[in-house]
Amino acid sequence: MTATPDTPSRSERSSNLRTLRKVAPYLWPRDQPWVKRRVVLAMVALVLAKVIAVYTPIVYKNAVDALAGEGVPDLALGAIGLTVAYGMARLMTVGFQQLRDALFAPVAQRALRRLALETFRHIHRLSLRYHISRKTGALSRIVERGVKGVEFLLRFMLFSVGPLILELTMVAVILTVLFDVWYLVIVAVTIALYVWFTFKVTEWRVKLRREMNDQDTDANQKAIDSLLNYETVKYFGAEEREATRYDGAMRAYAQAALKTAYSLAFLNFGQSFFITMGLIGVMVLAAIGVQNGDLTVGDFVMVNAYMVQITVPLNFLGTVYREIRQSLVDMGDMFDLLEQPEDVADKPGAVPLRVGGGRIDLEDVSFGYEANREILKGISLSVPAGQTVAIVGATGSGKSTIGRLLFRFYDVTGGALRIDGQDLRDVTQSSLHAAIGVVPQDTVLFNDTIRYNIAYGRDGATQDEIEQAARDAQIHDFIASLPDGYDTKVGERGLKLSGGEKQRVGIARTLLKNPPILLLDEATSALDTDTEQEIKGALARAGQGRTVITIAHRLSTVAEADQIIVLEAGEIIERGTHDDLLAQNGRYANLWNRQQMDMDAA
Repeated sequence: MTATPDTPSRSERSSNLRTLRKVAPYLWPRDQPWVKRRVVLAMVALVLAKVIAVYTPIVYKNAVDALAGEGVPDLALGAIGLTVAYGMARLMTVGFQQLRDALFAPVAQRALRRLALETFRHIHRLSLRYHISRKTGALSRIVERGVKGVEFLLRFMLFSVGPLILELTMVAVILTVLFDVWYLVIVAVTIALYVWFTFKVTEWRVKLRREMNDQDTDANQKAIDSLLNYETVKYFGAEEREATRYDGAMRAYAQAALKTAYSLAFLNFGQSFFITMGLIGVMVLAAIGVQNGDLTVGDFVMVNAYMVQITVPLNFLGTVYREIRQSLVDMGDMFDLLEQPEDVADKPGAVPLRVGGGRIDLEDVSFGYEANREILKGISLSVPAGQTVAIVGATGSGKSTIGRLLFRFYDVTGGALRIDGQDLRDVTQSSLHAAIGVVPQDTVLFNDTIRYNIAYGRDGATQDEIEQAARDAQIHDFIASLPDGYDTKVGERGLKLSGGEKQRVGIARTLLKNPPILLLDEATSALDTDTEQEIKGALARAGQGRTVITIAHRLSTVAEADQIIVLEAGEIIERGTHDDLLAQNGRYANLWNRQQMDMDAA
């Protein structure tokens, strides 16, 4: 059977069931008995609230009959007593509802926290390939809406849909027993038409809401992208262009939001129409019964009270159904994210990396970011423990790719990469990452203090250790000269610091980590010559006693390396010391001479 535009497809229903199955363990965890107790107690409070709510109109009827002098008088309570009992019943209904919410709140918050944390951890486990292909703004919205969806689903499925069904069932039984089956028929037909109309219109509105969400995500992504590239926008005087681009996205969002608002007005009027028709129907029957002497005025009031009572939750049915559907969609997106496989994962039985000297071996390593485009073509290279090896070459030759493979952002597609004889695929990623310190081309800092950014190198570092790392990176004096010293905020991505200052903070952070292996990935290529010379000294000190791989485009930074590897189109074409390579008068010598001429011309 093919799904119509107004009904969920089979795949969507399957996805919704998957989502519900994944949420259930958070409500009934095996190892958390306190959660189960709270869920059970919340359900008991819910049932008590509904039983009292359904009985309340009967108390109201008896009070009216007592005041009107009809029916059988309640000698024990009297009219005033019944009135007080009616008020207390309403108060108890609200009291049990609030008790239910209070009992369940820790359960819901625990579920939200666990899911959010699991998603956050999973995002960090995903490969660099995934993060490069996804937009950060869109990713954050998926998580944000998914977590909110869980909260809504837990609250409204348990405390709106279930209680509504219970209340409607009890009211139907009371109307049948105390009055006539025709009351039940009218109420049943009214509810059936109401639910049918609500679901049909809501299905249509879900599509409109999805379109609105897509436009919201697009506008949010454009805003984040523009703000992250603030400097670029300024460089090209593109403020108005960015504003126009953002306004275009917001215009599309506004149009989608208007469609949603118009459809809501239609839904509300339709719901009111069906409820009013049903109310008129049962009230006419009750009025005829009173005129014929079969019913009392209290019965007439009670019928009205029951219709009003079931109207309130029914009025929210469309909203609840739509939000549940939307929550399932949002949660489905989040669970899709959680099911996104890790390209690089620890193999079963992976052991911690044991670093002795820190020898690095690339054995016939091949790799490509795409299957049909090979970047590295059978690279073999050995970096003895405690030595510095530089990898140079033109842009696109595969230099940075070797660094990414060493840190295991990707796995090699051929050959093996080893540290002290251990294949990186056989060790845990956490131990590998702990053994390697990286100073990238562009050090990105957290929008926090300088102290926080340096201390990020090692959790729990003392102030003395932080300051020593800053001294070794030749930035302590600069920090001390600032009004707030180490408490100076660096701004978004460290924009309040110069390129050289950011690099020094990055070096200090890596020195504090104190890794046995150091990877310098174009660490000075973005700096001016004077700053480069200053940073070179800090990097030289950072490399003392460590195995160092320096990836560089600017050859002046690698002349003192123990060995220089020249890459071209993913293959090693030359290797040796600086003097050896100059003597060969090959590719390295040509690059060196060209860069020296450029420096002289400058």
